Amino acid sequence: MILKDKIALITGAARGIGKEIALALAKEGADVAICDVNEEALAQAKLEIESLGRECLAAVVDVGNTQAAEDMVNKSLDKFKRIDILVNNAGITRDGLLMRMKEEDWDAVLTVNLKGAFNFTKAASKVMVKQKAGRIVNIASIIGIMGNAGQANYSASKAGIIGLTKSSAKELAIRGINVNAIAPGFIKTPMTDKLTDEQKDMMLKVIPLGRFGEPKDVAELAVFLVSESSSYITGEVIKIDGGMVM
Repeated sequence: MILKDKIALITGAARGIGKEIALALAKEGADVAICDVNEEALAQAKLEIESLGRECLAAVVDVGNTQAAEDMVNKSLDKFKRIDILVNNAGITRDGLLMRMKEEDWDAVLTVNLKGAFNFTKAASKVMVKQKAGRIVNIASIIGIMGNAGQANYSASKAGIIGLTKSSAKELAIRGINVNAIAPGFIKTPMTDKLTDEQKDMMLKVIPLGRFGEPKDVAELAVFLVSESSSYITGEVIKIDGGMVM
């Protein structure tokens, strides 16, 4: 188990990619703190992690709330005494054409997706600086690289994640903290389940591998990025998109 005795904190971990990452880290020996806004799904994720023989702290947290993020970090410290790994995964969509987009939909997406990552990075990095070691992985998106009609808010938030990753990587490297981002393409999650068959067919036509990714594809990359195998990698944005954006 390559993450034995490590402590990981994952946001947005009740379902989809976040849950898959939490399970993957637990399988590699990490004890895990998870948060989300979906209380029922969060409880189920906690049970699945504990069934692997790992300890798990689960809490309902609004990642866009600065105090709530700090409280979650402190709860994790109280239970586990350290934080070795942070995965900023929490994210939402509120799609719509730019000219018709409601201000509250712009604000909601930027608050959860970008401010949430800022809140947790700021709080957890203080712990990691004292430890002189840590790994931070931010879940961005290829939409933050290429843009997408009808997703100006989501695209802006994920582009912001990329900027946050690179800037924090430069600030924290001297403290032994590696910061990287994963930019998934179209991954099978509850978010993509909402797409129509026609939309899915259109997307598949622009993916050279001819299929959607699975949450485990992202999780396996996350395991690599938080392990010692990636010790000389920081400030990178790694696309995992079946070749869609080359």
